[in-house]
Amino acid sequence: MIFGAVLAGGTGSRMKSAPLPKQFLLLGDKPIILCTLTQFLRNKRFDAVYIAVNGEWLNYFQSLLTQYGVSDPRLRIVAGGSDRNETLMNVIRDIKNTFGEREEDVIITHDAVRPFVSQRLIDQNIDAVLQQVACDTAIPAVDTILSSQDGETVSSIPPRRELFQSQTPQSFPLWQLWELYKALSPQQKAELTDACKIFVLAGKPVRIIQGDVYNLKITTDGDYQIAQAICQSGLWQE
Repeated sequence: MIFGAVLAGGTGSRMKSAPLPKQFLLLGDKPIILCTLTQFLRNKRFDAVYIAVNGEWLNYFQSLLTQYGVSDPRLRIVAGGSDRNETLMNVIRDIKNTFGEREEDVIITHDAVRPFVSQRLIDQNIDAVLQQVACDTAIPAVDTILSSQDGETVSSIPPRRELFQSQTPQSFPLWQLWELYKALSPQQKAELTDACKIFVLAGKPVRIIQGDVYNLKITTDGDYQIAQAICQSGLWQE
């Protein structure tokens, strides 16, 4: 089976001016979280589409689904966890309990605050992960990246040709992801920044899917302003 997972378990603490978690802010005439979810629900290849929401905002999210008329029999809602990876594990636990385990199961995960995800990106992730290989969506770094151990002086300047900016979707053979995550130490789990590192730590290959500059993650007030401009200008077209 092919599962989609839109992850919205955070509270958006880095957007200081927001009156509520950033995923619930309006983008054009619809909340960001529903813009993103709609893109996943449009793809008919998914057998089920999960959305994981911070537990304190579950009722509010349910009210948004009703208000905007979003309904799909494939949609399942779960509460988020203590961090991004635990939120993803909550999704997998529900899959295990509801659908059981099949060796060929795959999962396509995505940040709720990347509303401009295209059907191309979703489909290319599905095509790649069906070959039972993990994959990460990424774009080449266009700026020189500095490494600093103390935050004040430059420690090294890696070759730009080797550097990419990771986006989402990130997609995985489902039960391989589950087993590899369970095998990590508490310290390794605490240091994870995204799920692809679970495979990297285990020495497993992760394929790169060519990303899109419009596949913006809305994290700060500046990102939100850019997203509104993209939405209003029609620069991004599905």
